[in-house]
Amino acid sequence: MSDYRSSGFLLKESVFSDLELAGFRSAAEQVERETLELINEGAEHARKVQPYTLDGNRFADIDFITVQFEHGVNNQSVRVIEPVNELSERFNALIDEPRLTQPMQQIVGADDLALWTTKLNLKSAKEGSGFRWHQDSPYWIHDCNHVDQLPNVMVLFDDADESNGCLRVIQSSHKKGRLPGCEDGSQLQGFFTHPNAFSEQDQVLMEAPAGSVVFFDPHIVHGSQPNHSDSPRRAIIITYQPAGYPALKSRVVRPILKSFNP
Repeated sequence: MSDYRSSGFLLKESVFSDLELAGFRSAAEQVERETLELINEGAEHARKVQPYTLDGNRFADIDFITVQFEHGVNNQSVRVIEPVNELSERFNALIDEPRLTQPMQQIVGADDLALWTTKLNLKSAKEGSGFRWHQDSPYWIHDCNHVDQLPNVMVLFDDADESNGCLRVIQSSHKKGRLPGCEDGSQLQGFFTHPNAFSEQDQVLMEAPAGSVVFFDPHIVHGSQPNHSDSPRRAIIITYQPAGYPALKSRVVRPILKSFNP
Protein backbone atom coordinates (compact mmCIF):
# COMPACT_ATOMS: atom_id res chain seq x y z
CA MET A 1 0.00 0.00 0.00
CA SER A 2 3.01 2.33 -0.08
CA ASP A 3 2.09 3.52 -3.60
CA TYR A 4 -1.44 4.31 -2.42
CA ARG A 5 -0.17 6.27 0.59
CA SER A 6 2.24 8.25 -1.60
CA SER A 7 0.10 8.92 -4.66
CA GLY A 8 -3.39 8.84 -3.14
CA PHE A 9 -4.59 6.16 -5.57
CA LEU A 10 -3.89 2.60 -6.69
CA LEU A 11 -4.93 1.11 -10.05
CA LYS A 12 -5.26 -2.68 -10.37
CA GLU A 13 -6.06 -3.93 -13.86
CA SER A 14 -8.43 -6.74 -14.92
CA VAL A 15 -9.61 -7.76 -11.46
CA PHE A 16 -13.04 -8.94 -12.62
CA SER A 17 -13.83 -11.42 -15.41
CA ASP A 18 -15.85 -10.88 -18.59
CA LEU A 19 -18.67 -12.98 -17.13
CA GLU A 20 -18.80 -10.85 -13.98
CA LEU A 21 -18.73 -7.68 -16.05
CA ALA A 22 -21.68 -8.85 -18.13
CA GLY A 23 -23.64 -9.23 -14.90
CA PHE A 24 -22.65 -5.76 -13.70
CA ARG A 25 -23.66 -4.14 -16.98
CA SER A 26 -26.99 -5.95 -16.97
CA ALA A 27 -27.62 -4.84 -13.39
CA ALA A 28 -26.74 -1.23 -14.27
CA GLU A 29 -29.23 -1.24 -17.14
CA GLN A 30 -31.93 -2.73 -14.93
CA VAL A 31 -31.34 -0.23 -12.13
CA GLU A 32 -31.46 2.70 -14.56
CA ARG A 33 -34.70 1.44 -16.08
CA GLU A 34 -36.36 0.80 -12.71
CA THR A 35 -35.15 4.15 -11.33
CA LEU A 36 -36.82 6.05 -14.17
CA GLU A 37 -40.01 4.08 -13.57
CA LEU A 38 -39.94 5.02 -9.88
CA ILE A 39 -39.44 8.70 -10.70
CA ASN A 40 -42.30 8.68 -13.20
CA GLU A 41 -44.63 6.55 -11.09
CA GLY A 42 -43.36 7.08 -7.55
CA ALA A 43 -46.73 7.38 -5.86
CA GLU A 44 -47.89 4.10 -7.36
CA HIS A 45 -44.87 2.37 -5.81
CA ALA A 46 -45.43 4.04 -2.40
CA ARG A 47 -42.11 5.88 -2.77
CA LYS A 48 -41.57 9.56 -2.00
CA VAL A 49 -40.13 11.24 -5.09
CA GLN A 50 -38.81 14.80 -4.87
CA PRO A 51 -37.55 16.43 -8.11
CA TYR A 52 -35.37 19.56 -7.99
CA THR A 53 -32.64 21.42 -9.86
CA LEU A 54 -29.18 22.60 -8.82
CA ASP A 55 -27.08 24.88 -11.00
CA GLY A 56 -29.49 24.28 -13.87
CA ASN A 57 -29.19 20.49 -13.71
CA ARG A 58 -31.90 17.97 -12.92
CA PHE A 59 -31.99 15.85 -9.75
CA ALA A 60 -34.56 13.65 -8.01
CA ASP A 61 -34.63 12.03 -4.59
CA ILE A 62 -36.43 8.69 -4.23
CA ASP A 63 -36.81 8.48 -0.47
CA PHE A 64 -33.10 8.76 0.54
CA ILE A 65 -31.72 7.71 -2.86
CA THR A 66 -30.42 10.57 -5.02
CA VAL A 67 -30.57 10.47 -8.81
CA GLN A 68 -28.56 12.92 -10.92
CA PHE A 69 -29.39 13.39 -14.59
CA GLU A 70 -26.99 14.35 -17.35
CA HIS A 71 -26.45 18.09 -17.60
CA GLY A 72 -29.42 20.18 -18.63
CA VAL A 73 -32.72 20.73 -16.85
CA ASN A 74 -34.68 18.67 -19.40
CA ASN A 75 -32.25 15.79 -19.80
CA GLN A 76 -33.80 12.33 -19.36
CA SER A 77 -30.56 10.30 -19.15
CA VAL A 78 -29.45 9.20 -15.69
CA ARG A 79 -25.94 10.20 -14.68
CA VAL A 80 -25.55 8.95 -11.07
CA ILE A 81 -27.60 6.87 -8.63
CA GLU A 82 -26.61 6.90 -4.93
CA PRO A 83 -26.76 4.62 -2.95
CA VAL A 84 -27.27 2.06 -5.70
CA ASN A 85 -26.91 -1.01 -3.48
CA GLU A 86 -30.37 -0.21 -2.10
CA LEU A 87 -31.79 -0.97 -5.55
CA SER A 88 -29.71 -3.96 -6.65
CA GLU A 89 -28.92 -7.27 -4.97
CA ARG A 90 -25.97 -7.77 -7.31
CA PHE A 91 -24.39 -4.48 -6.32
CA ASN A 92 -25.21 -5.07 -2.66
CA ALA A 93 -23.34 -8.38 -2.85
CA LEU A 94 -20.38 -6.73 -4.62
CA ILE A 95 -19.77 -4.63 -1.51
CA ASP A 96 -18.58 -7.78 0.33
CA GLU A 97 -16.26 -8.96 -2.48
CA PRO A 98 -12.85 -9.92 -1.00
CA ARG A 99 -11.00 -8.46 -4.01
CA LEU A 100 -12.27 -5.11 -2.78
CA THR A 101 -12.53 -5.59 0.97
CA GLN A 102 -9.09 -7.11 1.57
CA PRO A 103 -7.24 -4.04 0.22
CA MET A 104 -9.76 -1.83 2.03
CA GLN A 105 -8.95 -3.51 5.34
CA GLN A 106 -5.35 -2.41 4.84
CA ILE A 107 -6.25 1.09 3.69
CA VAL A 108 -8.69 1.74 6.53
CA GLY A 109 -6.45 -0.07 9.02
CA ALA A 110 -9.20 -2.29 10.41
CA ASP A 111 -10.43 -5.85 9.94
CA ASP A 112 -14.03 -4.78 10.52
CA LEU A 113 -15.60 -2.44 7.99
CA ALA A 114 -18.95 -0.85 7.20
CA LEU A 115 -20.38 0.75 4.10
CA TRP A 116 -20.42 4.53 3.70
CA THR A 117 -22.01 4.86 0.24
CA THR A 118 -22.24 3.42 -3.28
CA LYS A 119 -22.54 5.43 -6.50
CA LEU A 120 -23.43 4.08 -9.93
CA ASN A 121 -21.90 6.28 -12.64
CA LEU A 122 -23.50 5.67 -16.05
CA LYS A 123 -21.62 8.19 -18.25
CA SER A 124 -23.71 7.53 -21.36
CA ALA A 125 -22.26 7.55 -24.88
CA LYS A 126 -21.96 10.95 -26.60
CA GLU A 127 -23.83 12.89 -23.91
CA GLY A 128 -22.14 11.71 -20.71
CA SER A 129 -21.14 14.90 -18.91
CA GLY A 130 -17.90 15.48 -17.05
CA PHE A 131 -17.25 16.03 -13.36
CA ARG A 132 -15.45 19.20 -12.30
CA TRP A 133 -12.33 18.92 -10.15
CA HIS A 134 -13.38 18.12 -6.60
CA GLN A 135 -12.58 16.21 -3.44
CA ASP A 136 -15.06 13.89 -1.74
CA SER A 137 -14.25 15.12 1.76
CA PRO A 138 -16.13 18.47 1.50
CA TYR A 139 -19.32 16.54 0.64
CA TRP A 140 -19.01 14.34 3.72
CA ILE A 141 -17.36 16.49 6.38
CA HIS A 142 -20.69 17.55 7.87
CA ASP A 143 -22.02 13.99 8.11
CA CYS A 144 -19.20 12.27 10.00
CA ASN A 145 -16.11 12.89 12.12
CA HIS A 146 -13.90 10.35 10.37
CA VAL A 147 -13.74 11.67 6.81
CA ASP A 148 -10.06 10.64 6.58
CA GLN A 149 -11.22 7.00 6.82
CA LEU A 150 -13.60 6.97 3.86
CA PRO A 151 -11.56 5.48 0.98
CA ASN A 152 -13.18 4.77 -2.38
CA VAL A 153 -12.86 2.00 -4.92
CA MET A 154 -14.13 2.35 -8.48
CA VAL A 155 -14.95 -0.81 -10.44
CA LEU A 156 -14.89 -0.21 -14.22
CA PHE A 157 -17.65 -1.97 -16.15
CA ASP A 158 -16.30 -0.73 -19.51
CA ASP A 159 -12.89 0.11 -20.94
CA ALA A 160 -11.95 3.59 -19.74
CA ASP A 161 -9.78 6.06 -21.63
CA GLU A 162 -9.54 9.73 -22.49
CA SER A 163 -12.18 9.53 -25.23
CA ASN A 164 -14.97 8.33 -22.93
CA GLY A 165 -14.14 10.52 -19.96
CA CYS A 166 -12.07 8.29 -17.71
CA LEU A 167 -11.40 9.22 -14.09
CA ARG A 168 -8.56 11.71 -13.60
CA VAL A 169 -6.75 12.32 -10.33
CA ILE A 170 -4.29 14.97 -9.16
CA GLN A 171 -1.44 12.84 -7.91
CA SER A 172 -0.54 13.29 -4.22
CA SER A 173 -3.07 16.10 -3.74
CA HIS A 174 -4.56 14.14 -0.82
CA LYS A 175 -1.55 15.07 1.28
CA LYS A 176 -2.85 18.65 1.55
CA GLY A 177 -6.08 17.56 3.27
CA ARG A 178 -9.32 19.37 2.57
CA LEU A 179 -8.73 22.21 0.11
CA PRO A 180 -10.69 25.47 -0.37
CA GLY A 181 -13.72 25.43 -2.65
CA CYS A 182 -14.54 27.57 -5.66
CA GLU A 183 -16.13 31.00 -5.41
CA ASP A 184 -17.92 31.22 -8.74
CA GLY A 185 -21.44 32.00 -7.51
CA SER A 186 -22.87 28.56 -8.32
CA GLN A 187 -25.10 26.73 -5.84
CA LEU A 188 -22.53 23.97 -5.37
CA GLN A 189 -19.45 26.18 -5.55
CA GLY A 190 -17.97 25.03 -2.23
CA PHE A 191 -17.92 21.39 -3.31
CA PHE A 192 -15.59 22.02 -6.27
CA THR A 193 -11.90 22.55 -5.56
CA HIS A 194 -10.50 26.03 -6.13
CA PRO A 195 -8.20 25.95 -9.19
CA ASN A 196 -5.45 27.79 -7.30
CA ALA A 197 -5.22 24.94 -4.77
CA PHE A 198 -3.68 22.39 -7.15
CA SER A 199 -1.98 22.04 -10.52
CA GLU A 200 -3.57 20.24 -13.44
CA GLN A 201 -0.06 19.36 -14.57
CA ASP A 202 -0.11 16.70 -11.84
CA GLN A 203 -3.14 14.89 -13.26
CA VAL A 204 -3.02 11.17 -14.04
CA LEU A 205 -5.59 9.53 -16.32
CA MET A 206 -7.02 6.25 -15.02
CA GLU A 207 -7.02 4.57 -18.42
CA ALA A 208 -7.64 0.86 -17.92
CA PRO A 209 -9.57 -2.10 -19.34
CA ALA A 210 -13.00 -3.13 -18.11
CA GLY A 211 -12.82 -5.11 -14.89
CA SER A 212 -10.07 -2.94 -13.42
CA VAL A 213 -10.41 -1.19 -10.07
CA VAL A 214 -9.10 2.13 -8.76
CA PHE A 215 -8.69 2.75 -5.03
CA PHE A 216 -8.49 6.45 -4.17
CA ASP A 217 -8.30 8.67 -1.10
CA PRO A 218 -11.25 10.85 0.00
CA HIS A 219 -9.00 13.94 -0.10
CA ILE A 220 -7.52 13.40 -3.57
CA VAL A 221 -8.64 15.95 -6.18
CA HIS A 222 -10.34 14.12 -9.05
CA GLY A 223 -12.75 14.64 -11.92
CA SER A 224 -13.44 13.63 -15.51
CA GLN A 225 -14.09 15.00 -18.98
CA PRO A 226 -17.31 14.38 -20.99
CA ASN A 227 -17.82 11.13 -22.86
CA HIS A 228 -17.38 11.91 -26.57
CA SER A 229 -17.21 8.27 -27.63
CA ASP A 230 -19.85 5.92 -29.02
CA SER A 231 -19.73 3.71 -25.91
CA PRO A 232 -20.81 4.25 -22.29
CA ARG A 233 -18.28 4.40 -19.47
CA ARG A 234 -20.12 2.76 -16.61
CA ALA A 235 -18.67 2.17 -13.15
CA ILE A 236 -19.58 1.78 -9.51
CA ILE A 237 -17.79 3.61 -6.70
CA ILE A 238 -17.97 1.98 -3.27
CA THR A 239 -16.84 3.88 -0.19
CA TYR A 240 -15.92 2.02 2.99
CA GLN A 241 -15.45 3.10 6.60
CA PRO A 242 -14.61 1.55 9.99
CA ALA A 243 -17.24 -0.79 11.42
CA GLY A 244 -20.13 0.48 13.50
CA TYR A 245 -20.85 3.74 11.67
CA PRO A 246 -24.09 4.30 9.70
CA ALA A 247 -24.21 4.73 5.94
CA LEU A 248 -24.33 8.26 4.55
CA LYS A 249 -27.92 8.41 3.31
CA SER A 250 -29.87 5.57 4.92
CA ARG A 251 -28.25 6.20 8.34
CA VAL A 252 -28.36 2.43 8.87
CA VAL A 253 -25.21 0.45 9.68
CA ARG A 254 -24.42 -1.92 6.82
CA PRO A 255 -21.65 -4.26 8.09
CA ILE A 256 -19.13 -5.67 5.61
CA LEU A 257 -18.57 -9.42 5.54
CA LYS A 258 -15.16 -9.89 7.12
CA SER A 259 -12.47 -10.99 4.72
CA PHE A 260 -9.07 -12.33 5.70
CA ASN A 261 -6.00 -12.56 3.51
CA PRO A 262 -5.08 -16.20 2.80
